[in-house]
Amino acid sequence: MDRNRGNKSQDVPEQWFPPNPQHKEDSRQYYRWQSFGPADRRTEDLWVDLNTLHKSQIRVHGILSNTHRQAARVALSFDFPFYGHYLRQIIIATGGFIFMGEITHRMLTATQYVAPLMANFDPSFSKNSTVRYSDNGNLFVVQWDKVRLKDRESEGPFTFQAALHRNGTIVFNYRDIPLPVVKINSTEHPVKVGLSDAFMEFLPSSQPPDAKRRTIYEYHRVEIDTTRIVNRSAFEFTPLPTCLQHTSCDLCLTSNLTTGCGWCNTLQRCSDGIDRHRQEWLEYNCPEEVSCIFHVYSTNISRIDNEPIVAAQIIMFQHHQNQQSLSSFLSDLQAGPPNQKGITENTAIIAGVVAALVVLVALTLLAVYYINTHPTVAPPFYLMQRRTNNYWPSMKFRNQGCHSSYAEVELGGHEKEGFIEAEQCC
Repeated sequence: MDRNRGNKSQDVPEQWFPPNPQHKEDSRQYYRWQSFGPADRRTEDLWVDLNTLHKSQIRVHGILSNTHRQAARVALSFDFPFYGHYLRQIIIATGGFIFMGEITHRMLTATQYVAPLMANFDPSFSKNSTVRYSDNGNLFVVQWDKVRLKDRESEGPFTFQAALHRNGTIVFNYRDIPLPVVKINSTEHPVKVGLSDAFMEFLPSSQPPDAKRRTIYEYHRVEIDTTRIVNRSAFEFTPLPTCLQHTSCDLCLTSNLTTGCGWCNTLQRCSDGIDRHRQEWLEYNCPEEVSCIFHVYSTNISRIDNEPIVAAQIIMFQHHQNQQSLSSFLSDLQAGPPNQKGITENTAIIAGVVAALVVLVALTLLAVYYINTHPTVAPPFYLMQRRTNNYWPSMKFRNQGCHSSYAEVELGGHEKEGFIEAEQCC
């Protein structure tokens, strides 16, 4: 099948950029994790024994269990939160990891992974080696069972699993680890343990004309101490709150659970600008947009000499983190009508000035709305392009080597159909 499914055929190959050194280490911003050894009671509690489940609850993937360096798409029965993004599909790879990206590309091992033990495993070596999984609606478990390393089969079989809980918790379980992870050769295939996510940008390319180059930026990685991976050990990753979970401006900017969040009125989204929606965040000028704007119109009617007087009050509220909360702002508005003392025969003039201000504000908002909803118009697009290129000057990554290429397989009427050999990138 076409592993660039959903993308135009003229798209040129992808580029991957590893994280900036200041982002490479786990900042504990997205997950906190802890490890459990063989003597910990928690280790046994975390292990999901697939052998005790009914056969109807377990799926042995026939292709992955009989091939090397392949990957297959699997649909989840629930929305799984990963780095704050809700996913419904994942891609299981023979190499001991799950690809969590939405766009399939050849370098699945580069980033956007859940990797209990990414290595050059070859399930096709033995009929006892399988890749199987189970989904009960609240927990998805994939287990690499008795798999061996390519060209190092004599080292022994590895058995380990990754469990994705509906609440976003991720668990790595290790049952049989015959070889220390530090001794696994990474020359032919990356060796990684942990989590990673990235955002993608589509940049113009000179060849072929009108093509776009897909550039992948890894913005965060969780790396664990692989010396703790032994027989009957486990790691538990607990997700931390992210900006993306906030659905209102007030929560976005005042919540004590998150920091550095900004609200984009155009997208109605809370973000710190570093997530999978980054390109859209920049295209719609969200970093430069006023965080929150509320327009409150109140009309107070009184009478002077039996003539109705209308005083229109227009309030524009710009809400930032260090200012008053939205709730206190609204409560202030409910305190009562403004003081009407001092209204004189000049009220008509004042009303005219207020009306002119109303028109001016309306025209300004209309212009802002037009620019935000027509980002490709020459003047605003030029400004946004400049901001896009300069907004994150610190995120200049260097390309590092190549990553093993995986081919995605698709189940058809027969298990062996739709099979694509993996390409070698080195």
